[in-house]
Amino acid sequence: MLEARGLSVSFGAQPVLRDIDLTVAEHEFVCVVGPSGCGKTTLLRALAGLTPISSGSALFKGRPVIAPQTELAVVFQDYARALLPWRTVAGNVALALEARNIPASDHAARIAPLLAKLGLSGDGDKFPSQLSGGMQQRLQIARCLAQEPEVLLMDEPFGSLDAITRQQLQDEVARLAKEEKRTVLFITHDLEEAIYLGDRVIALARVKGNLAGRIAEIVDIALPRPRQQLATREDPRFLQYRHRLFRHLE
Repeated sequence: MLEARGLSVSFGAQPVLRDIDLTVAEHEFVCVVGPSGCGKTTLLRALAGLTPISSGSALFKGRPVIAPQTELAVVFQDYARALLPWRTVAGNVALALEARNIPASDHAARIAPLLAKLGLSGDGDKFPSQLSGGMQQRLQIARCLAQEPEVLLMDEPFGSLDAITRQQLQDEVARLAKEEKRTVLFITHDLEEAIYLGDRVIALARVKGNLAGRIAEIVDIALPRPRQQLATREDPRFLQYRHRLFRHLE
């Protein structure tokens, strides 16, 4: 579904990513972890067509990604700035429908099920400033789903949320990915979050000397689904994965 072949990105003379090779299969949930500054967000933006690639290629279904496209939806970390403050909740979701040229007469019938799915029923007339942080992020996800993408590219979407809200949204996204049959590439600095959500975890590390990010290890996560916040994290295999991957964050 999504692929990087020898992908490298530099900003001026500074290399940020070097020779990244990875594949994300259809309906797979892949998480990317790594220390700050290793190029996690740059990798996501390159795969989304938002950041120019210096060498190599990003591919979606075998076709080069050279610009943003509707099949690839990005959920940004800064949900407050990703939403349009002058539009209501329903109006923000409608933005994706407008981009797809869906007639305005069909919007209400499409928006209502999405808001219900994300726990925002009854909030359609509110503005983003009237929502909690978790609700704002749910709204951003609802808008992305209205785009009907094949791949969700999520850039540390829960990083600024409190622990309880974060866990609730982790379970929500895992459920949606399965029900909606979405492919997900999920960037996070939280190792436990990556193990909890992912079918695989890709660990990035910086190349010594020039600080360019590279793939240090790819780990298959053999934990049963559906996963549970307590039981899954208490599974001995969960701890083994954490120990195995932690060295890449040091």
